[in-house]
Amino acid sequence: MAIHPVPPARRAEQVPDADGPWRDPALRPEERVADLAARMTLEEKAAQLYGIWVGADAEGDGVAPHQNDMVDTVDFEEITTRGLGQLTRPFGTAPVDPGVGAVALARAQARIAEAGRFGIPALAHEECLAGFTAWGATAYPVPLAWGASWDPELVAEMARRIGEDMRSVGVHQGLAPVLDVVRDLRWGRVEETIGEDPYLVGTVATAYVKGLESAGIVATLKHFAGYSASAGARNLAPVRAGAREMADVILPPFEMAVRESGVRSVMHSYAEIDGLPVAADPALLTGLLRETWGFTGTVVADYFGIGFLETLHKVAADRGDAARLALTAGVDVELPTVRGYGDALVAAVREGSVPEELVDRALRRVLLQKCELGLLDPAGTALPTALDGVEPERARGAVDLDPPRNRALARRLAERSCVLVANRDGALPLAGTGRIAVVGPRADDALAMLGCYSFPSHVGVSYPDIPRGIEIPTLLDALREEFPGARLDFRQGCDVDGDDTSGITPAAELAADADVCVAVLGDRAGLFGRGTSGEGCDAADLSLPGRQAELLDALLATGTPVVLVLLTGRTYALGAHADRLAGCVQAFFPGEEGAPALAGILSGRVNPSGRLPIGIPRSPGGQPWTYLQPPLGRAGGVSNLDPTPLHPFGHGLSYTSFAWGPVSGAPDELPTDGGTDLGLTVTNTGDRDGAEVVQLYVHDPVAQTTRPESRLIGYARVPLAAGESRRVRFRFHADLVSFTGTRGTRIVEPGDLELRFAASSDPADVRRTVRLRLTGPERTVDHRRTLVCATSSAPVSAAD
Repeated sequence: MAIHPVPPARRAEQVPDADGPWRDPALRPEERVADLAARMTLEEKAAQLYGIWVGADAEGDGVAPHQNDMVDTVDFEEITTRGLGQLTRPFGTAPVDPGVGAVALARAQARIAEAGRFGIPALAHEECLAGFTAWGATAYPVPLAWGASWDPELVAEMARRIGEDMRSVGVHQGLAPVLDVVRDLRWGRVEETIGEDPYLVGTVATAYVKGLESAGIVATLKHFAGYSASAGARNLAPVRAGAREMADVILPPFEMAVRESGVRSVMHSYAEIDGLPVAADPALLTGLLRETWGFTGTVVADYFGIGFLETLHKVAADRGDAARLALTAGVDVELPTVRGYGDALVAAVREGSVPEELVDRALRRVLLQKCELGLLDPAGTALPTALDGVEPERARGAVDLDPPRNRALARRLAERSCVLVANRDGALPLAGTGRIAVVGPRADDALAMLGCYSFPSHVGVSYPDIPRGIEIPTLLDALREEFPGARLDFRQGCDVDGDDTSGITPAAELAADADVCVAVLGDRAGLFGRGTSGEGCDAADLSLPGRQAELLDALLATGTPVVLVLLTGRTYALGAHADRLAGCVQAFFPGEEGAPALAGILSGRVNPSGRLPIGIPRSPGGQPWTYLQPPLGRAGGVSNLDPTPLHPFGHGLSYTSFAWGPVSGAPDELPTDGGTDLGLTVTNTGDRDGAEVVQLYVHDPVAQTTRPESRLIGYARVPLAAGESRRVRFRFHADLVSFTGTRGTRIVEPGDLELRFAASSDPADVRRTVRLRLTGPERTVDHRRTLVCATSSAPVSAAD
């Protein structure tokens, strides 16, 4: 792309003095932005609406879809004479020492400020889906593991820590969290989601946003909306979801986050919904998001999403036309680099095809955000806080983005996210003596712990000669440390994928001579077909990848007890193996401390408390399917196919036992605008500390549209010492059972309901049932309704 600076003569005749009231922090941001915008040329306005991606090129393995087709050469010195809206991934494009990177970013910002007339730095953004995606930064568990923890408070703490690390080196915006609800387990990006239920996704994501924003980082909701409902689970495939699926499943997590979290940015999705690309949909990006929900922040493009209107969706004739569609819809910022919002947009405005008012609308939002971040204040010379007291020339090694407190937090979240799926006859915890055969392609690979947006998997794999930057124990290493009194031997057995079976027989022979076999199977995270899980790594079915099922069958055939450990980005069908396993532990890419966490669960040092955020299927086909099914979506005599999962959403076991008391506070009737506090006592009846997850579901026996058999509307993670009892309270409101009625509006309908306190979504796991009747008129509700079922717990004394 040819980039031309604004001619000096034009700047001189069109623009008054560049200094003015906009520099005064004492004025209201709106006044400052209005003053500044009035001083800008059209070229300078447009420059605030795009980013540039320094270091990205069209060669090698890309980290964004069609990167090799979409990246244009940009002259940094030339383009910044107009100013610049964003800097794309200064830490996440290539391995760079954090201290050196912080100095380089500060110097780049100084060059940007010096080049433009107004001295405004760019807003720097990074990925932060499983930690700050930078070399040497803590690799936390992936979002699916956050969902498995059922612990929003811990997720918020992690997000705050991520945000503090990003802010300390000069980053302003994080492209997370993902609020897509899983609709098909074959989709490659399942690992990036929080689960298959909109309430779980919404509450955990909202907590993440609050944590990130509390550190001063602009959080970015993605991918708004519909992305996870792609046809055939293919990345970027069209979405054919109906209006009710959108309203009741896809949109509620975004609605909750916008309403509850203070989020300041939203990223449009790549999806086209019923033929209309989201990037060109004003009803979604402006009508719903802004005019109905009241969102006031910035809408940013998913990488190359504006260009895709021309190249993939074929709804735009050229770059200027793509810019027109996106700007009209409400996309304020083009990422990752300039394509449509640069010269093409300027030309379209000058020829009259794009009203300049649309540029001004986006400009106001961008500048208001920069004002909030202090980027319009009088320029300072201070380096990022991580470099306080550090000479720039000595910055290498001076910044630690993986300190012990980060690792301890990563360990805690990993421990809480691992799910004990099955434990036959008390096979777990392991005794830790005798001969233990450790078998499988994921046992001795550190990258088995990381998802595709962790830096070593996302970028580091393209730089094999550069150290990973963080310590990542393998599970084999952790088991050897955990069981010093046992004899551990290892065989890989097979690769993660591929057809080589030559190692299966030696692995089975090793297992046959052991007292117990730990089979460590799963995924390799990657991008665009370079892995078995991750962006663009969609699965044809839910069989274990490669020849891993054959390996598992061979191990089970030996007669040695086999404990299966799964390190995956989705769940896989286990029905063919389940009745022969001694035990099964599911981990979703648990991060750099995942191996010690798993070893602790296998040894019993850690009592597992994770619960499944997605079900484990019985057979590899039958997709798409999640637990949110109306009667005809479940097993029945009308079809020979039974989609019932082997282990349902919400399932998870413990090494202790729990008893649930009766529910108090439940009225027989409640008005359709009413609420009540429901309470029950949960007791740890075992001999060791643990945590129970009390889940509240609604079952609506008769409704004007078909409803799921059950739907999560509240949950509480309850830690309990051995023998301890706690009183758990749920603040139920009728709004929580609202749904989209026959007229297309959200309603609370009078009639009978069942509130089910359960250990999972399976009706067989219901512990207590409350039957009540909603009375009064049908109510129409909107985004101002009660969205969250608040919970609390308090200890119960023996006297009580």
